[in-house]
Amino acid sequence: MIDAVLPADVVSVETYGDADDLFPEEAALVARAVEKRRREFASARWCAHKALAELGCAAGPILAGAKHEPLWPEGVIGSLTHCDGYRAAAVARAGRLAAVGIDAEPHSTLPDGVLEVVARPEEIPALAELRSRHPATHWDKVMFSAKESVYKAWFPLARRWLDFQDATVRFEPAARTFVAELEQVGPEVGGVALTRMRGRFAVEGGFVVTAVVVEG
Repeated sequence: MIDAVLPADVVSVETYGDADDLFPEEAALVARAVEKRRREFASARWCAHKALAELGCAAGPILAGAKHEPLWPEGVIGSLTHCDGYRAAAVARAGRLAAVGIDAEPHSTLPDGVLEVVARPEEIPALAELRSRHPATHWDKVMFSAKESVYKAWFPLARRWLDFQDATVRFEPAARTFVAELEQVGPEVGGVALTRMRGRFAVEGGFVVTAVVVEG
C-alpha cells in the first residue's frame, strides 16, 4: 500500500501485524513503554530493518534522536509510521532525494475538536467542498496524515518544530496528490529555500497513507 505513494527509488516495507527483531539497543529505548507502544515500535523497526537490507545496508540498530526521530545510517534518508493494524518504513539513498516522510492512519473521522487544531481557517471550507464531492473519504483524516508526513520530511532538514498551522495543504483528488505551502521558510535544499512540499495519498483497506518526498 505505501509503495503506491512513493517513487521507485524509495524502498518501502509494510506489515499489518506485529513483528519483533529488535536489537538490544533498540529494545532499551522502549523498555519502560506500555505493551502497545513496544509492539508498534518493534514492528516499525522490523519494517525498517527489512527496507535497509533491501537498500544494501549492513544490519544494525536504528536509534532515536532528541525528538525521538529515527537515526538512519550515514547516507540514508527515511521515515517510519505505525497505527493500529499497520506499520511501515521507507528508506532511500541520500542524493537525488533530500528527505522523505510517511504517515498512516485509520480511515475514520477525527475526534471532535481536533480539526480546528489541524486545519488552518482557510482549509476548512476546502475540506467541506471535498466532502461534498467525495463523501466516502474522510478528508479531515487525510489532511491530518498529510501534515504528519510534511513534518516528518521537514524535521531532518530544518531540525525545528513545524506546527499543523504552519502548513496549508491543497488536495487534487483525481491525481491523489497534495501540495503543502509552508508558513515557515525552511532550509535551502538544492540552493533554494524550502517553502513548498508535494505529496501523494491513498485510501485503501481501512487506512489512509500519505508520503512527502523532497528532492535534493
